[in-house]
This record gives sequence, structure tokens and C-alpha cells, in this order.
Amino acid sequence: MSDTATLTWCDRVDPATAERVGALLDRVRAADGVAPVSEQAVLSLGEADPGAKHLLAERAGELVGYANLVAAHDDHPAMAEVAVDPSARGAGIGADLVRTALAEGGPDARVWAHGDLPAAKALAASLGLGTARELWQMRRSLMTPELPAVEVPADVVLRTYAGPGDDAELLRVNNAAFAWHPEQGGWTERDIAARRAESWFDPDGLFLAFDVTDPTRLLGFHWTKAHPDAAPAGEVYVVGIDPAAQGRGLGRLLTLAGLHHLRSTGLSEVLLYTEADNHAAVRTYTKLGFAPAHIDVAYARAAAASELTVTGRG
Repeated sequence: MSDTATLTWCDRVDPATAERVGALLDRVRAADGVAPVSEQAVLSLGEADPGAKHLLAERAGELVGYANLVAAHDDHPAMAEVAVDPSARGAGIGADLVRTALAEGGPDARVWAHGDLPAAKALAASLGLGTARELWQMRRSLMTPELPAVEVPADVVLRTYAGPGDDAELLRVNNAAFAWHPEQGGWTERDIAARRAESWFDPDGLFLAFDVTDPTRLLGFHWTKAHPDAAPAGEVYVVGIDPAAQGRGLGRLLTLAGLHHLRSTGLSEVLLYTEADNHAAVRTYTKLGFAPAHIDVAYARAAAASELTVTGRG
């Protein structure tokens, strides 16, 4: 255990502490060129999230490290994310945070290394951790090659988000499409409301597909995002298809509709995240001109890492 910092768990952080954590995360991103924690972890700082815990590392009254831990749920293991202030590295704080978070999360717990930077690789090796999951960021230009045209089949109605009245169907399809997903599955109205309150939210960038014979039942959706950490890039934020509507080409249709929208706003590049082993998603996005640009790795204890499963957004 490092003697340079005191570690403290809390179920919820107060606004002042959340601001301190946010400033720490900004410093880490500026130094490393990659956000150290996910959007979900950042959102959990500002709301009561019963599934998330926060681990603070303080030295001489200064916040020098942070870990976010999402508890295990359903069949999904606990997931941790860790950040250490650049000025406090090399003192064992990162190792303490990772060990403490994994111990709290249980034997199958995992920790994300966003960007899988050399220091993260070295820390994982020193703790005897192995790769349990790889999340790819894929990118393409919105200028070249030219985007294929959006061709809406006669049996599909395509429109954009009309307001909270669409939320129930969005939740139904999202949770059916991502029932296997440790982060994306199990959304509630709170999850949609939190994202709708974000500065990047654009109702004209949330595309919904319905069957003409039942215009109240959602078949699939594509939620786009003007990415605040990768301007001037847009993001294929979520593409979700009702399992009952698979095989109708809706994923390609909705993805293209969103890409054309992002280009129309003046963005020149687009990114998305998908699991490395989600071969169907990788194949679809590759055909649309995307290529891997960045890798996030979830590390776990050797026993858990050897039991690789197909989990993640794609």
C-alpha cells in the first residue's frame, strides 16, 4: 500500500468534490490525450446512482486520484475506471486505486484502461491482470469516401425524436437490443433524461424507425452525438434494433441517416465504439468506411480474463 495518499470510499460525491474530480479528469485528459473515464462515470458524479461508488485518493489535502466503480449486476461483473493526477504519478497511487477497486468489486471485477496506454499496460502486468475485453473506437471521414444515399424502404417510417413521449419505446428497444450489455442494458428513464439534459443533445440527431403498419411501435433507433471530447467529430452514439426487427437492414439505414445528419451540421469526421469481438458490427461499420483508431481494454484477474465473453456496445 502506498503511503502517499489516503483512499476514501463514498456512495455519492457532493458538488464541490464533483468539481474537484472533474478538474482532475481534465488534467489527466490533457496529459494523456484520452479521457480517463467514460461518460457514464462522469454522469454518476452529478446524480444519485445506486450502482456506482467513488474512491478518492487525497494527499496533503489535494485530490490526486479517483476511481469509479459500478457494482456487479445481473450476469455482468463490476467495472472500475481509474485516473491519477499527472503530477502524482510514480508513487503507487494508481496501483492502490486499482487493487482497492477490484477488491471491492469482487473476484470477477474489471478495470478499464482507456487508450490502453503504455503505463496502463505496465500497471496491469505488475498486478497480474489480463485482457478480458477490448472496445474499439472506429472512425471515418464524413467527406470521403462519399456516404451512400439513404434509401428508406416503403414499409418503414423514419423520423426524428419528438420529445419525452418517445422515451418509453426508446427504453424498450434499447433494453431489448442490449440485454447482454453491461453498460448499455438496463437503462431507465433517468438515463435518457440525463443525456437529454446534456449540452450536446440534439433531437434532430436522434432517428427513429417504425413499421408503417404500426407507427407507435419502434423498430430501431440511431442516437447521434456531437462529441465534446473529439471536436469537430460526431459520434454514432447508440444504434439499437429491436431483436424482433432484425434482418430488415435497419442498422445500415439508421446509421446512414445519422451520418448524413452529422455531415449536414458541418462535422468532418465521425467515431463510434464497438467490441473487437462483435464481428457482425465490425463488418457492418467496415463496409461503411470505418477503421479502428483507438482501443480501450478492460483488465481482470487472470482467472476472470481467461473466461472472455462477448460483451459491449456495438
